[in-house]
Amino acid sequence: MQDQTLQTARKKAFLSPEFVRAMLAGHSALGIAFAALIYIVCLTGTLSVFLHELQRWEQPDAPVVTAPLTPEAAATALDQAYRKALAAGAAHDVFIMGPSPMQDRLLVNFHDHDTDVEGNWIANGKGELVVENRAPWSQFVGDLHMHLHLPRTFGLFLVGLTGVALLSSLVSGLLSHPRLFKDAFALRWGGSRRLQEADLHNRLGVWGLPFHVVVSTTGALLGLSTLIVGVLALAAYDGDSEKAFATILGPMASEDETAAPLPDIAAMIRAVQAEHKDAEFVSANFGHIAKAGQVVHLGMRTPGHLANANSYYFDGSGKRLGDGGLETGTIGQQILGALQPLHFGWFGGIAVKVVYAVLGLALTFVTHSGVAIWLARRRDAGRPTPFWETIWAAVTWGQPLAIAGAALAIFSGGEAFALAAYLGLTIACLVAAPFAGDAGQVTRLLRAASGLAILTAVAIHASHWFNRATDPAFSWAASTLALGGLIVLLSARRRPTA
Repeated sequence: MQDQTLQTARKKAFLSPEFVRAMLAGHSALGIAFAALIYIVCLTGTLSVFLHELQRWEQPDAPVVTAPLTPEAAATALDQAYRKALAAGAAHDVFIMGPSPMQDRLLVNFHDHDTDVEGNWIANGKGELVVENRAPWSQFVGDLHMHLHLPRTFGLFLVGLTGVALLSSLVSGLLSHPRLFKDAFALRWGGSRRLQEADLHNRLGVWGLPFHVVVSTTGALLGLSTLIVGVLALAAYDGDSEKAFATILGPMASEDETAAPLPDIAAMIRAVQAEHKDAEFVSANFGHIAKAGQVVHLGMRTPGHLANANSYYFDGSGKRLGDGGLETGTIGQQILGALQPLHFGWFGGIAVKVVYAVLGLALTFVTHSGVAIWLARRRDAGRPTPFWETIWAAVTWGQPLAIAGAALAIFSGGEAFALAAYLGLTIACLVAAPFAGDAGQVTRLLRAASGLAILTAVAIHASHWFNRATDPAFSWAASTLALGGLIVLLSARRRPTA
């Protein structure tokens, strides 16, 4: 009778024990191989959700623009940007980004690819350029998330691979725990610390699974976009990558450098609004500005779509060249338009960003705890690796310290010292960790140092802008960062979780 019961249980098992063990082994191998990269990308990704808010905090003397930009204001911004670009010798490409669910400023950029000269300005609601845009720490965090401060193409590719590894880890984690959904609310508190951490790791993995899948998939697609376009060029365009990029990104400016008038951006905006009455200006990209070969990519947003904006293409004379279909085009085009807002949470205002930040922290913890659980299992099995336990503690808590250290370097000495401070602190934590005691001691020390560094950076920045900040984001962002630093500092007194 007992044998028959066991046979029935085996028949009912959806996944065989051998398959589950293989998936668990693969899950562990993937997690260990990419653990540090996944952790860095998840941590900086959580910060990057509030990238525009951090920019407002870092430079709180610039105007805030919340109302949709008028055609006249866009034309003023273009005219003033072009004049600035001419004066700087960088009148090649001009980009204007207006207020949207992503951010509440009117940003203007001009850039010359040949000389690498560029300018970044912030304008008011009338389109008048008011102050240069300088938020180096926010830019540092964004670049760290998107390409790890490596050469851009290689860094994007590596981050894309990290997204693939994260997605694969999620899938293998699900397959290696057949009861994961059945035990979705099972938390064993008060017993073994390893079991508590394993339960929390599994529960956060299940509760946030849709989010985890979305951000890892979109991150992989964004990071590997150059490779994807290269494959598309080989498969469909006989290796012509320019044609492949034009198909996805729209027509590019030609090399005709004959002087021409500035595009009438106001008329282009009105032309789109004549077709879509509720369309609002989001952005405009002018390639080869004031040249006969110029092309304008106008971004206009209509309510009810996930894409930040749909792209409408015009030549310099105002002739319509088509649109990107990011809002109402093919499924592929709409997916392309949704990648960035879905990845960063830039589509529903501050409420969506807060949800993304909470889920991003959960994914960061899942990454941290996955390695911690693997190390604890080795310890329980009589095969401890104290060296790697301290190294992982240094990775986990060395990163907040290094990122805060980059802020300290920028606010104290200038942006030229940011990368050196970040790399120096990262390396110092890894080198010193094995000599600083066990993993618990390393965790306590680095938590305390991270909390102090965050609080010090906020205090230095606040003293610099005291009585000069005009943006209300300055106060609440500074308070939030200070609260986060205080929590990290106080957590150094608790029982370590590394």
